[in-house]
Amino acid sequence: MKPASEAKTELLGGRVNIRAANEADIAAVAALDERITGILKSGYWSDIYERYSKRLTGQRFFLVAEPGDSGAEQSVLGFIIGEVRVWEFGSEPCGWVFAFSVDPDTRLQGVGEKLFCAISEKFKSAGIRVMRTMVGRDNSLHMAFFRSEGMTAGPYIQLEKELD
Repeated sequence: MKPASEAKTELLGGRVNIRAANEADIAAVAALDERITGILKSGYWSDIYERYSKRLTGQRFFLVAEPGDSGAEQSVLGFIIGEVRVWEFGSEPCGWVFAFSVDPDTRLQGVGEKLFCAISEKFKSAGIRVMRTMVGRDNSLHMAFFRSEGMTAGPYIQLEKELD
């Protein structure tokens, strides 16, 4: 018997579809997020779906990756969510990616790159020329991925303060 990751590699065979998320995807998105973060946030993902799939649809994007084979067992291989933000701290309009995740068993198969390219195209279609995201300093996986897609340090520095 082959390990699950080998079976998924054969299943994908390079075929991945990127599409707008639908309500039926939310349980799979929440399960994928829980698998990666260790925290189930079903209510959070339902709320994100409502805000990013139903309102301001030309400026907010919630995309999922699914196997190109319609008979595939797994429905969601990854997701990316972003929006057009305007004039924050004087910044010209830009695309902002705030959520991104790929099933660990399907990484290195182009799923993340296809999601990234798809949201980049959505931003371009909305007239956006710059895309931003925020990555934890210790998150080497996301840092390496976004850098491999051509992202570099931007003009802003995040500041924070703990509130007592």
